[in-house]
Amino acid sequence: MVQPTIGQLETEISQRIINLYNDRLGKSPSQVICHFFDTEIVISLENSVTQAEQTLLKEGHATLAEQVRLYLEKIIKPDLKNLIEEIIGQPILYLMTNTNLTTGRTGIVVILKELPEGRNPEPIPKINVRNLAD
Repeated sequence: MVQPTIGQLETEISQRIINLYNDRLGKSPSQVICHFFDTEIVISLENSVTQAEQTLLKEGHATLAEQVRLYLEKIIKPDLKNLIEEIIGQPILYLMTNTNLTTGRTGIVVILKELPEGRNPEPIPKINVRNLAD
């Protein structure tokens, strides 16, 4: 069997997260961007906030909306972990999530022991932000 490329793994993770959010939360993010950075995976979800959370925010119940999101992330986290481990074929050391209810964006950071095997083991080159200031 031919091993997938890093780009194919990124695409599969993105697509499966869209399905997971739709199945578990009833709301698919409008866009998911996934990138490997050496032993980390960074995932960005656009428009990931549910209608119930938006309603709570609109009616002035921001604290309750934040509590709901914390519970939703706690509930969905094991599914995210299992999904990513299944795709990359190795255990995750740590998975962190955070959602900004105002912007509707969710960030997910996954820490790995090593980069998963693939046809192109080097992650796609990324810009070094520190050099942008020069």
